[in-house]
Amino acid sequence: MRQYYRSIVMIICVLISVGCSSQESKSPTISINAESEYVNTFEKLDLGLIFDFDFHLPNADQTWVTLWVEKYSEGKKDTEPVAILSYGNSPSEVEEGLLGFGMLNQNTDDTAIFLYGPGVSIEPRNIDLLPESNLMSSWDYALQDDEKLELQLGETKILASYRETQGNGMSTISLSSEEEVEKLIQDNDLVLLLKIKVEERLAD
Repeated sequence: MRQYYRSIVMIICVLISVGCSSQESKSPTISINAESEYVNTFEKLDLGLIFDFDFHLPNADQTWVTLWVEKYSEGKKDTEPVAILSYGNSPSEVEEGLLGFGMLNQNTDDTAIFLYGPGVSIEPRNIDLLPESNLMSSWDYALQDDEKLELQLGETKILASYRETQGNGMSTISLSSEEEVEKLIQDNDLVLLLKIKVEERLAD
């Protein structure tokens, strides 16, 4: 009987250990923060456009985050991202906070974009958009309003898009479909894609 109880205790210990390991290895998550102070400030002051997210990063001391914006003009991709934010190997095991992409002075000759994450950011930098005044523009999140997306290590994910066109209309899109993303790029005169990738990277 004593051996039986000892076996039960060992099984419980193993289950607890597995549960803890599973919790520690939980994937990073990201979700839309549509009612944030950043969004409200941009709207009230008419500063431009902002995509704001809640970002949760477990194992922050062993991972590296890259957030960047790709630009496509008439279906052709720029050789380099127009903005990139790269950080990681935090002194904390877990990090969480706001992460996103902002566009200042939208639809002007002085448009600037910036990226930010929990405790980090890059300075706004100018970007050349289309100069015509009769353009149609639209922006979309890749996530649903109430969706919490799990990010797999090493996988690139699209978070949002901005587009401009001289056409007469804009169709709805799904940024989760590679075919529709390619159609978006080809059907519009200018497209910006916000992307993220989280990788495992041990500190030296």
